[in-house]
Order: sequence, then C-alpha cells, then structure tokens
Amino acid sequence: MFESTAQDLKYAARRLARSFGFSATVIVTLALGIGATTAIFSVVYGVLLRPLPFPEPDRLAAIWEVNHRGTFSRLADPNFDDFRDQNHTFQAMAKYTGLVASVAGLAEPTRTGVAFVTRDFFTVLGVHPVMGRSFAPDDAHPGAAPVLLASYRYWKDYLASARDLSTVKLRVQDRIYSVVGILPERFEFPEKTDLWLPNELDPENTSRTSHNYYGIGRLRNGVSVAQAAADIGAIAERIVRQSPEQNDYLMRGAAVVSLQASQTDRVRTPLYILLGAVGFLLLVACANVANFLLAEASTRARELALRHALGAGRGRLVRQFITETLWLSALSGVVGILIAVGLLRALLALAPQNLPRLAEVAISWPVLVFTAGVSFLSAIGLGTLTAVRATSGAPGAGLVEGGRGSAGARSTQRMGRAIVAGQLAMTLALLTGAGLLGRSLLRVLSVDPGFRTDHVVTMELQLPDPGDLKPDAEAAFRAHRSQFVSGLIQRLHAIPGVQQVAAVNAVPMDGGLPDGMFLLVKPQENPRDFKEYGLLAQQAERRGTADFCAATPEYLQALGIPLIRGRFFDRHDDFDAPHAAVITESLARLRWPGQDPIGQTIQFGNMDGDLHLLTIVGIAGDTHEYGLEEPPRPTLYVNLLQRPRSDFSVVMHTEANASQVTAAARAILHDEAPDVPPRFRTFTEIYSASLGSRRFNLTLVVVFALTGLLLAVAGVYGVVAYGVAQRTREIGVRMALGARSTEVMSLILRQGLTTTLVGVAVGVAGSFATARAIQSLLFGVTPTDPFTFVAVAASLIGVAALACYVPARRAAKVDPIVALRQD
Repeated sequence: MFESTAQDLKYAARRLARSFGFSATVIVTLALGIGATTAIFSVVYGVLLRPLPFPEPDRLAAIWEVNHRGTFSRLADPNFDDFRDQNHTFQAMAKYTGLVASVAGLAEPTRTGVAFVTRDFFTVLGVHPVMGRSFAPDDAHPGAAPVLLASYRYWKDYLASARDLSTVKLRVQDRIYSVVGILPERFEFPEKTDLWLPNELDPENTSRTSHNYYGIGRLRNGVSVAQAAADIGAIAERIVRQSPEQNDYLMRGAAVVSLQASQTDRVRTPLYILLGAVGFLLLVACANVANFLLAEASTRARELALRHALGAGRGRLVRQFITETLWLSALSGVVGILIAVGLLRALLALAPQNLPRLAEVAISWPVLVFTAGVSFLSAIGLGTLTAVRATSGAPGAGLVEGGRGSAGARSTQRMGRAIVAGQLAMTLALLTGAGLLGRSLLRVLSVDPGFRTDHVVTMELQLPDPGDLKPDAEAAFRAHRSQFVSGLIQRLHAIPGVQQVAAVNAVPMDGGLPDGMFLLVKPQENPRDFKEYGLLAQQAERRGTADFCAATPEYLQALGIPLIRGRFFDRHDDFDAPHAAVITESLARLRWPGQDPIGQTIQFGNMDGDLHLLTIVGIAGDTHEYGLEEPPRPTLYVNLLQRPRSDFSVVMHTEANASQVTAAARAILHDEAPDVPPRFRTFTEIYSASLGSRRFNLTLVVVFALTGLLLAVAGVYGVVAYGVAQRTREIGVRMALGARSTEVMSLILRQGLTTTLVGVAVGVAGSFATARAIQSLLFGVTPTDPFTFVAVAASLIGVAALACYVPARRAAKVDPIVALRQD
C-alpha cells in the first residue's frame, strides 16, 4: 500500500508539473479562498475562541447588576460587598475600575491607563508578578503607604527596566506610589492598562445608588456559571427587598456571565457573520476549482480508459485523482497562509480600536491546524467529485471518444453549468449582504448628529485628584479647580482663529456619558446626605434617569448644538451661584410631557457627589452621544465651573489650522500645568472612529463579495468557453447548413444566461436567509429591501451576460470549413 501510494504521489507531482499553467490557476484560485478564510478565522479565534490567558479561564466570571431596563450596569460598593461576603459559589471575588491618568515618574509625564483594584484581584485571575511582589494585606486599607504594580511594557518603556524597584516612585493623581512589582509580559487586564493601584486606599462609597465598579470572580471547583448566577441573583433580591436605600429602579437583580463572553459579546455576531461570508467565498473558489478539474479530467478520458484496460480498478483511479488534488490543496494551503499573513496585517490595520483582544490575534498553531483541515477537506471533496465524474462512464466509451478526438462529454458540461449556477447563487448572497450593509452605512451617514463634526479640536486632560478630603478642604479645592478651568479657557480663547472654547466631561461619540438616577425635589426637600437621597428614591414619582454632562458656558456654541428654549449657562453662573441645569428635548418630553420643565428643581448628586440643588434654566437640542446609530438619549447638563472635576476635555471651535491650534494649546497648558500631558484629537477623527466597526464590516464583506464575483464570472466564462470549444464541430455543421452568426450567438448566450438565471433564482432565495442573519448589523434598511435585491440581481445578470458574450461572439466567427476539418 505504501509503495502504491508513493507511486501515486510521484505520478501526480510529475503530471501537475507538466501542466504548470493549469496547476498554477488552481492553486491561486484555491489559495485566495483558503487565505481569506484563514485570516478571518485568525481574528475569530483570537477574539472569541482563544482561552483567556489565565489559569483555568473557564472558572472566571463577570458579575453585573441588572437595572430596570434589563441591561447590565456596574456595581455599587455595598452591593459588591454583599455579593462577596454572602455568596456560596465563588472562591474569590474582586472589583475594579479604570481610567486614563496623568503619571509622572522617571520620564516625561504620560497619559497612562490605570486600574484601581481590590485586594483579591490578582488572586481571582491567578496572576503573579515576574519581579517584586503582589499587593499585601497591609497595602489595602485607608492610610496605607501607596504602592502599585506596573506592566512589563511600562517597566521597559518608562522605568528603564530598573532592577532595583525600591527606588522607583510614580506620582498618580496627586499621590506618590512605590512600584513593588512587575506583572508578566502579556498580562493586560483591563485592556490598555499599565498600572494597577489598590482601591482600598480611599474609603468606600456607602451609597447603593452609585454604580462605579466592574466585578469579577473565580468560581469554586465544580460550580457552573448558571449556579453562580442563581446564587448572586438571590443575594440581589434580598438587597432590593431589605435595604431602605436600594430600589428596583437601579437594581432589579444581578447577572453572572463567563468573563470571556462578557468581554466579547458585543462583537460575537459581526465576527461570525464575517466568517460565514468568507466561507461563502471559499465555496465559490472551490466551485471554480471543481470546474477546472472536471474540464481537465475530460481531456484524460483516453488515458483513464487505457489504464483501466491495463488493470487499474476504479478505486485506484479515484485514489489517483484524490492524490492529485491533495497535492494541489497542500500547495494552495501553503500559498494561502502567505496570503493570510498579508491579509491579517491589513485587517489589523483596518480593525476598529475598540475590538477586544486585538493584541492576541495572530497566525497561531490552532489557526494553522484549521488551515490544514480546510485544505484537506477541499482536497477530499474536489478529488472525490472529479474522480467519480471522470470514472463514471464505460472505459470503452473513453477509447471511442478519444479516437474521435473528443475532449469530454456533454454530461461534464451539464455538471459544470450546475456548479456555476451554485457559484452565482453564493455570490448573489454575498453581494446582497454587501449591498444591504452599504445602504445601511449611507443611512447612518445621513443622520444629523446634532452637533458640528468639523473645525473642532479637543484636548483631553486628567488633572491631579487629591482623593478624599474633609468638607472644608474639598470646597476650597473645588473652587480652585473651577478657577483653573476658567483661566485655562480664557487663555485658549486668545489663540488666533479660535472662536469658542468650552470644557466638558466627555465628548460625543467617544464612549458616551455617564448616566444615573435623578430625583424631582423641592428646595425644602433637598437631601442632606446620600442616605436621605436613597430614601427619597423609593418614591417612583420622583425618579428619572438621564445622561450626565458637565460643560462650561460656551459648549453649545462650540459644537453648534441648538438652544431650544430658555438659556444656557453664562458668566453669572459662577462657582458660588445657585446651580443651574439644562435638559435636552428628549428628557423634557419623557419626564415632563405637556409641562414646562423650566424652573423645576432636581437633585442629581449621586453622579458626582455634589448635593447642591439644580434648577432647570433651559432646553437644548438632542445629540447622538453614543453614535449615529443610537437614538438621542435624555441628557442633563450641569455647569462644569460649578461642579468641577479632574478629568475633562477642552473643545475649541476654530477656523484655523488644527496643528497650529494644537501647538499653541500645548504651550499654554504647559505653562498652566506642566505635569499634565494632553491628548489632542479633532472631531473629524472622533466622528470617523465612531463609524469604524461598520466600515470594517462593510469593507470586508465588499472585498469578499467582489472576489466571489470575479471568481463566479470567471466560472461562467470558463464553462461557456469550454462548451464552445467542445461544440466547435457542431457549430461548423450548423453554419454550413445555413445558420447565421446571430443565431449561433443567440444559442450560446441563451444557454449561458439560462445557467445564470437559475443561479440568480436560487441565490435570491438564499439571500433572504443571508439578510436575516445580518439583520442586527443593518440600520434604516429592512432585510428584504427590494431596491438592494433588484439592483444586485440585475448587476449580477449583466456581468454574467458580458462573460457569456465573449465566447458567444467567438463562436459566431467560427469558420465552418476549419471546424469540419477538425476530425
């Protein structure tokens, strides 16, 4: 058996080498499909399927609260404590939160990702420092000496790979921290974090209405996620039922999901859709190769008949064909991997930056095994189809046909047309998906965001935060912070070309604003502390929810947001004045239908800890803060000069060159706060980034669809041209008997278009299923959009007709004398 297998391999290699043009065409065609599939699978595996880089990652889970809308929300400190202390299913539990902070150390100040974590954070993840130590119990309590752990990357890039950590100090948020440990090279959780600080240095927030933390836990051995969810859910029900401060508006329950699913749930459906799309492309490529192999096999009828006459059984002949396709598929797999490497680089360059686990995407061993499997299955499928078809006739017929010089049989042509019809059907499904996504993007771009997207430069800042202060000291600090922001805005106004300058806690389309629960209260009812706030929140008629935006007086003008009624903040709303608020149209309609909200007083202190009463003074236009695809959310504006904060962005509306404004603003900030590093962006960049995921999906589907179209058109052309070559003698006879060129052309076109129409009919039916599968990615377009279906089908028919026309025209020019002399 081994000897005969070796003979088959050698014979197949020699034959493929002699037919270099045919072999190269098959290899390149199949490699395109395999390469594209491998590249997309690399992304799917790295993002969705690759186990998290922690010990026993299947035991890691994320813990969430569930609010009145049924969506997940972060944890309040007391609620987390109850989950941690009362559960029976977790071995350990921790909470964390992250931000971008200004960090000063051995090098220039940097904007660095910082995570505040509780004492069991690294125990839950099972991660240990590669240098130094982890957090000790003495590090995790108020008043402890501040220490932190740094990432391996930060240690190399900013700490000069220092071996003696005892001398390394970093200033983060107005505290000096000692670096006590360096974490493993590939550890990065949460994403884009370089420094980890103990959360227990500051006292806990005792309010159950302030949701600031993410929760993670490690399950006990043998405990499932479902069991943990039931356990934590029961604790949440007790909290809602027993705590006077808690209410079922902010927390109706709790949820536990695997950590991996929690990280990737948002991108799971789009990535699987892309994998399905590239799978269609692979099938189209395989169909093309099947036609090539069938056409080539039909030329070997005499050879197969002779081999059979010399004693080769049908099984041996089938094995020979499979051996040849194994060679072709193996070579295609190798070329496909090279194509996949280049495609993957392009994919990573195009991928939106918010795609999770992007750093883990690579051509890994599981991906190579996947590629080998795809290549092997392609070889077996193509080889079996070709062999069965080539050896299905009687051997004697092959000798007779060969004697007449025939290159194939009509049954082979019928098989080829059936394969082409399948190609066209799959291509139509791909093109329909691309058309629907393209129409969706156009609909998205037609949405008015509610603010200007050009001529605006942003400067993001993170000022030092002193942490927990006594009431008098905190009031003085907030007044000083307000004066700093006001002075910075005045100096930035002096930059040539700058028209308006404002500060805001979060710019639109960059992650969204924080949201929370506000209360309708009268001045005499204003709560003195958060315990009273929670008690008032038990009254459903007082509650409302809104996004919280802190902005300075020129914010609406800088972004071109219309003021509908009343006024926005002005110079009279200084730090010591009564606190004013402006609401959006959607909030006015939702909370005060048929009423005038101006003059109403509300309390929104659980958003920033400031219990000053807010008086509504105006109504502003709605904006799409979370992206063009999301509807405007009810939003409440407060004056950032009255309620200052450490992290904010300065927005500058300017007609001047952005780079000149950036340079001038950088110099001014360096004068005002030399240790605060800024981050500059234009609103055009932010707006474009908000469309990154949709553009990424559309670009890939369009590329796959166009590649599939080229392969399908090549298949149509090849089958029609092959049929013309097979029927050259018949065409000559027809023309010799009086058939006109137009009649011959009509005959060939009719046969080619019949195949096309069959493929399009099947493809339209399949396209409905494809459209339903991508429905979650559509915007403003129904999955059965008639314009898209008609346009795509008509375009495909037109291109296929053109592919049929070329060989039909050649057939019409056949010289009858030359054709009749062939035999």
